[in-house]
Amino acid sequence: MLEAILGKKIGMTRIFSEEGEEIPVTVVLAGPCFVVQKKSKDKEGYDAVQLGFLEKKAGKVNKPLKAHFKKAGLPCFYHLKEFRGEGLDEYKPGQKLVCSEIFKDGDFVDVSGRSKGKGFTGVMKRWGFAGGPGSHGSMHNRAPGSIGGSSDPSKVFKGMKMAGHKGNGMTTIQNLRVVGVSPEDNILLLKGAVPGPVNGVVEIRKALKKRQ
Repeated sequence: MLEAILGKKIGMTRIFSEEGEEIPVTVVLAGPCFVVQKKSKDKEGYDAVQLGFLEKKAGKVNKPLKAHFKKAGLPCFYHLKEFRGEGLDEYKPGQKLVCSEIFKDGDFVDVSGRSKGKGFTGVMKRWGFAGGPGSHGSMHNRAPGSIGGSSDPSKVFKGMKMAGHKGNGMTTIQNLRVVGVSPEDNILLLKGAVPGPVNGVVEIRKALKKRQ
């Protein structure tokens, strides 16, 4: 069975439990997604289902992709993503998937998305360096310090923590608990924060390390 779906981050809010506990939640529009293509071990070498999310005007799609969607009898979509799994015989091209069929209250999920870009940042913001003394003319307030030796090794090693571009990369938050499912609106309420900006597309999967 498929244990994943595509969604769009709507924003954050709070809800209250029956005991009056305040719970910070992220509201995610999870689906509906449509099966665009099904891949099998016999033909492609692995079992997977390709899902389409967020309908797109046909005029904005090139001819090869338009034919790809037409073959499944579906409109065009902005986002396509493959999800692997086992026991996928029940899924057929054109089939509609909704979040309530996959997730329920109390489930734990892993959410992947592209994090917010922070631009070019220094080592203190990017890597959490402590920095140097802030007074007495140190001239080393926010500098990174030494980055390599002189005659040995006579180079800067790859992966050295330095200033540079921060964010705007794929990241995953694990073990977020589902605290609400709205089948009629395809809404998931996830306790905590998920990667990316508002309206960013995220991948929601059953948690790999933690089960209910």
